[in-house]
Amino acid sequence: MTGTGDMNSGGLSGAPLWFPYASSKPARLLPPLALAYIGDAIFEVAVRQYVISRPNLRPHHLHVQSTKFVSAKAQATLLSLIESELTEAEHDVVRQGRNAKSGSVPKNANVIDYRHATAFEALIGYLYYGGEQDRMIYLITHGLDLMVSGPKS
Repeated sequence: MTGTGDMNSGGLSGAPLWFPYASSKPARLLPPLALAYIGDAIFEVAVRQYVISRPNLRPHHLHVQSTKFVSAKAQATLLSLIESELTEAEHDVVRQGRNAKSGSVPKNANVIDYRHATAFEALIGYLYYGGEQDRMIYLITHGLDLMVSGPKS
C-alpha cells in the first residue's frame, strides 16, 4: 500500500478513509501508539462536530465544551461506558493500547486515565484504518450520548 495509491481503506471492503493516504500496514499490524495518534485526531473532530451542533457557538464556549470530552479522564470514562459493547478484537486493541508505553504522561492526567485514554484512541484508530467507520461512529456517538445523559437503566 502506498500513500497515494488506489487503496483508500484500511480493510479490503471497508469504508474509505477521509483522505487518500492509506496506512503503511493493515490496521491489525499498526503499533498501538500509531493507532492512538490517528484516533486522537479523529475523536477531536467528532467532539468538535458535537459541540458545534449545540446552540452556543462562541469560540470560548466551544473550547470549554470540547475540553470536557477530550481530556484523558473524559476519554477513560467514555471507554468504561462502551467497554461492555466491544468485540473480542476490539478488547484486544484496547488492551494493547492500554499497555503501550509512550514514555510520557501529560501534566494534567494520572497514569491510569492516560493509559485508558490511549487505549480508547487506539480503538478509534484501529476502527478507522480497519474500514469500520460505521462501528467507529456508533461507539463515539453512543459514548458521547452516555457521557452527556448518563447510562440508561
